[in-house]
Amino acid sequence: MIDDIKAEAKERMEKSLDALVHNFNKIRTGRAHPSLLDGITVEYYGADTPLNQVANIAVEDARTLSLTVWDKSVTPQVERAIMKSDLGLNPSTAGEVIRIPMPMLTEETRKGFTRQAKTEAEAARVSVRNARRDAMAMLKDLEKDKEISEDDERRGQEAVQKLTDDFVARIEKMLSDKEADLMEI
Repeated sequence: MIDDIKAEAKERMEKSLDALVHNFNKIRTGRAHPSLLDGITVEYYGADTPLNQVANIAVEDARTLSLTVWDKSVTPQVERAIMKSDLGLNPSTAGEVIRIPMPMLTEETRKGFTRQAKTEAEAARVSVRNARRDAMAMLKDLEKDKEISEDDERRGQEAVQKLTDDFVARIEKMLSDKEADLMEI
């Protein structure tokens, strides 16, 4: 029973970490990376379709992404969707290929993206702590209902706290890596 509670808490904490990775991928660094365009959707035959399902995204060089749209009639919508995204990118079409140069990050934008990364990391920490709080409450309820002993409750709480500390440390490591990546020129 205690193991089930611990496993459920761990699963929720893993989901928080996955969400953080996804959110960090949306934060633009100075280098070109295909995952940067993951959140962009394109109007395609009346449905919002993820960009990677209507075009092939490739890294041309360290500062340029290239898109090859499979259905050429959608190229203007793809360009519009990229410009409307909050990434600050300006695509240029050259024949059948859309090139997206990554502008250099100014010190101000680097600091802004660092603040955004810190906000995302704090949201992940809060989510991990919420999973801990729920697990602790379940353990207390089990002890109150006399389904487990006080010692078992204490051991369960210590295990959940250790799990929480581990996940918070992983979030801190991810944040420091992202900050270093953002501040690199």
